[in-house]
Amino acid sequence: MQSKPIRVAIAGLGFGAEFIPIYQRYPGANLYAICQRNPEKLKQVGDAFGVPHRYTDFDELLQDPAIDVVHINTPIPDHGIQSIKALKAGKHVACTVPMATTVDECRQIVELVKATGLTYMMMETVVYSREFLFMKELYEKGQLGRIQFLKASHQQDMDGWPDYWPGLPPMYYATHCVGPVLALTKSQAEYVSCFGSGTIRPGLQEHYHSSFAVESTHIKFRDSDLCAHVYRSLFDTARQYRESFEVYGSEKSVEWPLIEGDPLVLHTAKRPEPEIPEAVHAPDYAHLLPEGIRGFTTGGVYDADEHRHLSFIQGAGHGGSHPHMVHELLSAISNRRRPFPDATASANITCVGILAHESALKGGERIYLPAFTLAG
Repeated sequence: MQSKPIRVAIAGLGFGAEFIPIYQRYPGANLYAICQRNPEKLKQVGDAFGVPHRYTDFDELLQDPAIDVVHINTPIPDHGIQSIKALKAGKHVACTVPMATTVDECRQIVELVKATGLTYMMMETVVYSREFLFMKELYEKGQLGRIQFLKASHQQDMDGWPDYWPGLPPMYYATHCVGPVLALTKSQAEYVSCFGSGTIRPGLQEHYHSSFAVESTHIKFRDSDLCAHVYRSLFDTARQYRESFEVYGSEKSVEWPLIEGDPLVLHTAKRPEPEIPEAVHAPDYAHLLPEGIRGFTTGGVYDADEHRHLSFIQGAGHGGSHPHMVHELLSAISNRRRPFPDATASANITCVGILAHESALKGGERIYLPAFTLAG
């Protein structure tokens, strides 16, 4: 067990600021430092939350020997190289999705974790969302019966987003749909086959030399009779934002609602046809968390005089997953165990998307996951 407080630094204060009060209230943790390139934003957030140590330079932050863990929430192209730098600096790493943008960066992270014994966790929100935890509970209690098939999607309109987003191939950032289909049974992807569909407008194609509006991937599970179907769209496809996950079992199946905010649909076999489906609302599973952070599953915990926090916090976004991810990370470090997803599992999940796009460019060619992404 960890005897002293775990000192955490957060790099990136857009989405990353949401985690500050969770770490501050987590027993045995010390939100020690924050890092943000924009000095004004750094001061604003640091003053609001009373964070004592502040950096505008990521490399300078890594030189601070007091920091135990770096939680990376920077732009996607920086994830791989910053995780590699942090591990080389002797820091445990938590990184928002995806793990990296190349297979080689994923490989380097896996190898560094094995060489150093440090902890790495990709902070995939969907596998700690209330909806996923509900399906996981049904699975672990045997109520789903034999799992027969899994499906997931992530659809979003990214028009107008800056920097690296325009024209991004859909499967390049696919962990929100790949993660849950592999996580439910703690499976690994063996190979993928992906087809691109439709065409985005010419002005978007030039950034990544990719024309696909939608990419649709089948994932074959390793040492299993299961496969999964995931699909992703980012541009020129009319659809409300949706991160969905569905599981089909022999006894019960659970489907994501078509409209965000509606309840899940639970199907039970062998009932009269009209009684097979029922609407269900997933609980928050706050009881799985330390008492001090349970309120963050539904909207946050604030003292009456701390309204200033509200301007930085979206509340219980991503299905109430944020405190569950923090708990998994810090309890894994404290108890010297691997978190989920650890480096190997994160690489398997992330490389599915990277290689799926490669498959689509090759007309659906089957592509196997590299050995470093496979445990055992």
